[in-house]
Formats: sequence, C-alpha cells, structure tokens
Amino acid sequence: MTRYHASWVLPIASPPLRNGTVVEQEGRIVYVGPRKDAPSGGDDIDLGDVMLLPGLVNAHCHLELTAMRGFLDGLGFREWIVRLTSARRAVLTPEMLLDAARLGVDEGLQYGITTFADTGDTGAAFDAMLERGARGICYREVFGPDPAQCDEAVAALGAKVAEMQERATSLVGVGVSPHAPYTVSDALFRATASLARQRELPLAVHIAESEAESQLVEQGRGEFAEALRARGIDVSRRARSPIALLESLGVLNARALLIHCVRVDADDIGAIARHDCSVAHCPASNAKLGHGIAPLAALVAAGVRVGVGTDSVASNDRMDLLDEARLATLFATAREGRHDALAAEHALELATLGGARALGLAGEIGTLEVGKAADMAAFPIPAHRVPIHDPIAAAVYSLAGLPATFVAVAGRVRVRDGHLVDADAELPRRVQASADLLQRWLAG
Repeated sequence: MTRYHASWVLPIASPPLRNGTVVEQEGRIVYVGPRKDAPSGGDDIDLGDVMLLPGLVNAHCHLELTAMRGFLDGLGFREWIVRLTSARRAVLTPEMLLDAARLGVDEGLQYGITTFADTGDTGAAFDAMLERGARGICYREVFGPDPAQCDEAVAALGAKVAEMQERATSLVGVGVSPHAPYTVSDALFRATASLARQRELPLAVHIAESEAESQLVEQGRGEFAEALRARGIDVSRRARSPIALLESLGVLNARALLIHCVRVDADDIGAIARHDCSVAHCPASNAKLGHGIAPLAALVAAGVRVGVGTDSVASNDRMDLLDEARLATLFATAREGRHDALAAEHALELATLGGARALGLAGEIGTLEVGKAADMAAFPIPAHRVPIHDPIAAAVYSLAGLPATFVAVAGRVRVRDGHLVDADAELPRRVQASADLLQRWLAG
C-alpha cells in the first residue's frame, strides 16, 4: 500500500480536495479523500505542492510520426499528406519509426498522459507502449482507395491484427482504422467495419476533417478527387456528407471513434449520437492545418462521448493534453460566442474521463475512484502561477506547458521527481538523426 499526498487532489468524479490523499494497492485505488482520514500502513509519498489528477487520456495521436515534428510546416493539407507519406517510405526504417514512437510515448508520459489512442500504419506504437509501460489502444491503419485493392488490404490487415492480439496485454489493446475517405474505398470501409464487428475490435477513422475531404465525398470534386482520377480510380459523389457516408457503409454501426468531426452539421451529429459513436477532438491540429473549429458544444449537448487528442506532433509539435483542454474551451467559446459554451470543468473532464468514455475504458480509468486503476499524474503549482481560486480552472488555464513531476500507470511509477523512469538517454539523439535524414531527403 502506498499513500500519495498532494496539496490538491482533483478526482474528476467528485469535487477537488485540498490536502488530499490517494492510496494505491496492487495497482488499484483503494482510497481517495482527506489526508487525515487515509488508512494506515504502507509507504507515504508526499508529492508536495501539486495537483494530482487521473492520468490524462490522449484520444488521438500518431506516435510513429514523432520524428516529423516541424517537418511539414506551412503546407496545404494534401501537400502535407504527400510529403509525409513519401518521406516516410523513402527515409524511415522500421527501427526509426519504433524510436519515434518510443520518444512520443516518453513525451506523453512526461506531460501526464497515461493512455494513448494511437492510429498507425506499422504497429510501432504498439511495441513502444508495451516497452514503456503505458496504457493504450493501437488502431492499425489500412489504406486502399481503389476498390480492386479491398480483398488484399483487408486480408493483410487481419493478419497484422491477429499477430498484435497475441501480444496484447491488460494495458495495451488492438483496434483497426480505415484511414479516411480519400485513402479508403467504400468497399474497404465496409470490409474493415465487418472485420471489427467479427473480431470485436474497436475502430477509429479520420472523418469530416477538411474542405477537400468534403468536396470529394459530397461532390466528387477537389484536389483529392483529382489525385485519385490521376491514378485511374473512378470518382463520383458518394454521400450527403462524410458522416452520412460512414453511416451508409455500416461503419457507424461499429461504434467508431470518429477523429476530428470539424465539418459536421445537425444531421451528422444526430447520426453520431444515434449510433453511439465517440469523437476525438483535436483543436490544435485542426487549427494549425487550417481546417477550422469543431462544433464541440453541439456534440457535447447531443450526448456524444468526446475526448481530446493531440494528433501527431507533425501537425501539433507537442503532446500537451492540458493545453488541448485549454484550447478546447477557448475555441468553443470563440465559435459559439458565449462565455459558457464549455466550462473549464468540462474541458478537464474531456482530457480524463471524457477520453476514457470515448475509448470504452471508463470503467477502468479517467477518474480517481476506489476500484479503478491507479493511473495518476501530478503537476506542479509554480510560485509564479498562484493564487489559486478554483483548482479546476487553474489546471486548465494555468498548468498547460508544465511537465508532470509524478506519473503512474496501474500503480507503476513512470515519472518520478520530474524524471522519466528507465529513460533511454540516447533515444533523442537517434530520433534527431532520423530527422537529419529527412532534411537531407527534402533537400534532394
């Protein structure tokens, strides 16, 4: 038994506690409450002047792209995708991608993220999460815009997933991800959704993200449509909207995790809620790529399960989920023109319990409650960021950008005194070497 004491404990499921204590035993929480009432026995660890939160839940990321931080700046969306895919194929080896994923997990842990919902092409994130003792779901991506590719693509996906399932643990699970409408045919969407249902796998999909995607689906026009036609792939109008497309193909029946949902209307939101799908909201990435601001307040009001995600550092540059929560509330307020569009309390919930609900893990993580896994993150309260009137508002608006001083996953300490446990000192150098190769490739 270990008693963790903090100047503030924010359980999420109940009001904040001043001078609170969380007690962990065999990886689970056995007490949350005032320090004076904590059970006796075991070890005492005073975390000091910190806010102790549930481990943060990153509802969407691409860990294997960490070597591309800053590599794609200033590009239009399709050009961004073309450079990313071309450079990855030409330069990054499987070991480089694994190192990138390792560094991404390490960065997330240092910023209090204990659960990662990763979508990736190689499975590198799966191996990295297993190695580093993180929690998460690795959604293995599948691509194939030509219907003729469908059978081969879904068979290969099934084999990859089966191999990963043999190595899955209580912490790290497996899912599937038909990438997006501009890289996946209708036939492949149907087949992947069917595979997910047959094997009881979670499914994630990038959807309703950009204007170019909407033009492709709704009109059969735009830069994605032109690129597909140049490859000899037939393109025509597919549906009223990207969400309507997924509904018609049975993807929403898989209770999919819908990544982005920037361009959705009332009918789309109704379909999302009706099929009990969830949404990964990525405010920083959507803003940086010029896609816009998702209608977060409307999604929440419709009862949709929403978490926040960082997306890849290739489109965000850092993995700071408290900052995503801050941006979520600020952008929602700006979009709606109302000061109460999304309260700080709700924004912090999106980064914890909201993400857990979106991933189907709310029974295990997302709050500091007796019986749940002891996933915890403590953030320091610097002297220059006091006073604190409302600890929840302070966590959302003041703590962004600050690394955690303590992080545990299922009771196992991953960050202690601000330092990553069992850190690979050479890892940043190796990832920088990969980045140098990317720059040389770009220079021709």
